[in-house]
Amino acid sequence: MVRRRGLVRPRDLERAGLPTAVLYRLRDQGEVEQVGPGLFRHPDAAITEKHTYAETAKTVPGGVVCLLSALSFHEIGTQMPHEVWLALRAHSKRPTTTAVPLRIVWFTGDAFTEGVETHTVERMPVKVYSPAKTIADLFKFRNKVGVDVAVEALRDAWSRRLVTMDEMLRFAKICRVEKVMRPYLEAIIS
Repeated sequence: MVRRRGLVRPRDLERAGLPTAVLYRLRDQGEVEQVGPGLFRHPDAAITEKHTYAETAKTVPGGVVCLLSALSFHEIGTQMPHEVWLALRAHSKRPTTTAVPLRIVWFTGDAFTEGVETHTVERMPVKVYSPAKTIADLFKFRNKVGVDVAVEALRDAWSRRLVTMDEMLRFAKICRVEKVMRPYLEAIIS
């Protein structure tokens, strides 16, 4: 099961009708590695550069990779965050223990649900905001990440044709940053 799924939690064994003590016994025998609190993987499993996203998706299934981490995931710009930026629905429970350092950002309504893409990383479904949604979010949270980061991401994504003007305007409206983004969008197309 561990080899097939990539990352496993004790509750995955419970759902399969197996005792969770099996995981800890296998860990003690060296058959599986514990990579975080309640998170195990096969020792021969290939670890990619996006491993932290798979770990985060397993430990916080309701989260969506956002902002600087989404930029890094889509390889836009030059930002290399030292923590995973994760969007959670407003009023949801904050994760208590994770092996990966998290930076939580709270979203409501369409700002949380729109623009979500699901990618597979190490056999784990990982939810990440699309490039256009990520850029709109960067402008929304420009006081946290810096307007220079948002502009750099917009220029890079536009020059590589990762976003369209229609997408940018749609997500600017959803994120309520139309007036903020309009001058930058006009400068890029001229």
